[in-house]
Amino acid sequence: MPPRIRIRPRALRVRITHPHHSLPQTHTYASLATATATTPAPPIHQNLRAVPPVLRYPPTQPPSHKPPEVRKTQLHRQYQSTLKSSPLILLFQHNNIKAQEWMGIRRELASALRKVDAERLQNGQDAYADDIKVQVIQTGIFASALRVVEFFKPEENILDHAQHPTDPRTPTSALVPQTTNKSDDERFTHGLSKRAYEAASNRKLKLELEPLFAGPLAIVAFPTVSPQHLKSALSTLAPSREFPAPRRKVNPNYHEPAVQAGLQKLMLLGARVEGRVFDQEGTRWVGGIDGGIDGLRAQLVHMLQGVGGSVTSVLEGTSRSIYFTVEGRRMDMEEKEKGDTKE
Repeated sequence: MPPRIRIRPRALRVRITHPHHSLPQTHTYASLATATATTPAPPIHQNLRAVPPVLRYPPTQPPSHKPPEVRKTQLHRQYQSTLKSSPLILLFQHNNIKAQEWMGIRRELASALRKVDAERLQNGQDAYADDIKVQVIQTGIFASALRVVEFFKPEENILDHAQHPTDPRTPTSALVPQTTNKSDDERFTHGLSKRAYEAASNRKLKLELEPLFAGPLAIVAFPTVSPQHLKSALSTLAPSREFPAPRRKVNPNYHEPAVQAGLQKLMLLGARVEGRVFDQEGTRWVGGIDGGIDGLRAQLVHMLQGVGGSVTSVLEGTSRSIYFTVEGRRMDMEEKEKGDTKE
């Protein structure tokens, strides 16, 4: 039903003259509103079913334990994403490196990685140079993010929901209408929730990289475990006997004073490879794998083939020794039988 409008008959009368009619015609605002503002009846299915509830928060921004507008909270979430998406991370310690020196270091690292990508593209492999960069981190926030990644396991709620489908706790708690706007809700399982904060605050759990979290740090994150890119990065950032630096004739820009001064203030501490911690020697061992992942697979296949051949030779040797023993015993018994018949 349209709304009822109380009008005064003389005050709200308007005169509308048409060119084809000589006499003016009077209309009221009530008649015009009735003709133009008629609302149709709602569909029948809206009266039978309830309207779905509105989410109490955006799906991409659930309530967090810390204020989300603070820069530390955003860095914490960024470091968690980097740790989860990067199976290989190099850890460096830097000491008063200037902005110009950082520019030269990043330029030479990108140039060396692009050369590796050019070789990989010729072999039909993927390129990762654009995704590998040097990033200066906040040591305390990065350590806290690593504790969340290592010790906070929200998969337990997923398993519980798989066993009990009626349980409202799901991996995507933003779609559950029973959640609240409070960050201490147990249904929230993201990295900035209160449960994640409590898991990271347990000081009884120790990190393997914890002794290295001292002083200013920088990381180099790799989107995949690529020994070829790791070798190029180590040759550029931490040259050694196994990974020598490029010569001056090959790359004169690498030997600029600004770049060399920055590299002298940069020290390799270790690496995190597939959740395991490697020291400097272990990191160089990963980078020294010939042929990258394909070469490591070839070495594994060759080792397995060698193990199969050794097992076959051992079995054959055992069967031969048994055969010779039985044959010698048979010949000995035959000779004894012949001697008895002659007597």
